[in-house]
Amino acid sequence: MSTAAAVVFTVLMAALSVLQVLVAAGRPFGRLVWGGRHEVLPRRLRVGSAVSVVLYAAFSWLVLARSGVLPGGDAPGVGVGTWVLVAYLVLGVAVNGVSRSRPERLVRTPVVAVLAGCALVVALEV
Repeated sequence: MSTAAAVVFTVLMAALSVLQVLVAAGRPFGRLVWGGRHEVLPRRLRVGSAVSVVLYAAFSWLVLARSGVLPGGDAPGVGVGTWVLVAYLVLGVAVNGVSRSRPERLVRTPVVAVLAGCALVVALEV
């Protein structure tokens, strides 16, 4: 079960990474990120989106390692890091749920909820 959850988690993170790369490149999808205030993100938020892609890769590695799909799941901090990620994602559900951006609420909230559920499955099963 944790392998399937880790794969779903990684696929969703990859999709979010594509979105972040697009907005970092100046594409007009800003209503789906960073509170939805800008159709095209200003420079500082574009940088934030680029950094997000790196974080998403780290999150995916953490979940894949913890689930045993990748090596390193027994490394110090991986278990604790997975639980910290679960807490971060649960907070993300709340933050996206109260966003002023309707598209962000309708798209990101359920996606982050699924991510949180997948991370929780991985954290609990291993």
